[in-house]
Amino acid sequence: MSNIPLETIVQYCDKRTRRSAVKDFPGAVNGLQFANSGSVKKIGAAVDAGLVPFQEAARLGIDFLIVHHGLFWHPQQPVTGAIYDKYQVLFKNDIAVYSSHLPLDAHQEIGNNALLAAELGLPVERWFLPYEGVPMAALCTGGISRSELGARLKALFPDTYTGIEFGSAHPERIAILSGSGRSVLDELADAGCDTLITGELRQEHFNAAQENRWNLYPCGHYATETFGVAALAKEVATRFSLPYQFIATGCPL
Repeated sequence: MSNIPLETIVQYCDKRTRRSAVKDFPGAVNGLQFANSGSVKKIGAAVDAGLVPFQEAARLGIDFLIVHHGLFWHPQQPVTGAIYDKYQVLFKNDIAVYSSHLPLDAHQEIGNNALLAAELGLPVERWFLPYEGVPMAALCTGGISRSELGARLKALFPDTYTGIEFGSAHPERIAILSGSGRSVLDELADAGCDTLITGELRQEHFNAAQENRWNLYPCGHYATETFGVAALAKEVATRFSLPYQFIATGCPL
């Protein structure tokens, strides 16, 4: 089995995701978050840097794990309890963790939104909703009925699909923003769009959909963000002739 230097894998991921060019939320710390002893034999992907994904990575012999939601989001915390347990798994099993959050939402080839559009057969017209100058959301040409869009989403997200349908029966444009969709709602009208596919919304947005005549499809924060990490991990594995595995956790949220 091949052993590829950790630094080589990290450099490839940094370049492919344009890590340095995409600013993220404070504390996200994209890139290599946890090093191993210096070489990589197997690539893995998971949405979250959680204890269970780490334990599964150890069981599967994965020593380079790409995640979307990384280890660092909150103010500095003591390494106790579950945090200590996670670090112990990584240390004992020599697992490196690489995180890519907004870079894998915004990426127009291997990002969550681009791949979700491709899975649904929706051509991307343009990108919008910039964060620190980088557009995050895909605006797609419609061309299909609302009922057909719902059917495609149900097939893609059978366990997490939700349809809130008060907009047009034949949407001209469809916005896609994986994860949390709250930030894009105020931008829909200016984009000439009344239909949004996203991961999660708040209860208040049901009323907003009625009042603004929107079609909203919150299909699961986790479910809509499996695409990017899987695509990057597969690409890295292929590039360096390494085995690869996706770690699913079955998160329904």
